Amino acid sequence: MEKTDRNEQAEAILELAKQHGIEDNFFFMTTFKRYQVQIRILEELENTIQKEGILVTKEYVKGRKNVYSHPAMADYNRTTDSANKTVATLMRIITTLGSRKDGEEPDPLLEILAGKPK
Repeated sequence: MEKTDRNEQAEAILELAKQHGIEDNFFFMTTFKRYQVQIRILEELENTIQKEGILVTKEYVKGRKNVYSHPAMADYNRTTDSANKTVATLMRIITTLGSRKDGEEPDPLLEILAGKPK
């Protein structure tokens, strides 16, 4: 994903959060920042894997060589799993904290979590 595409996507997510009134919510902002970091990590790991290849060779003391998957593959897979969970949490935050219908009495706990004053 190109950086400009990522920035445009980030702006779209922030606009969605603004429409739901949670753009300044602590949980939203920290989760959103965490997701952005995870995406940058994944991009760097992808670049490393593309440059160095999926397989690496290790040579042992007696000159024997063994082929292994690149160590970045495991990090990539773990980070992908984490990013998927983070985005699911982000979507839950957006839909839960911003889901009150017009005329509906606000849930006090959701109001506190959304950062709205009493």
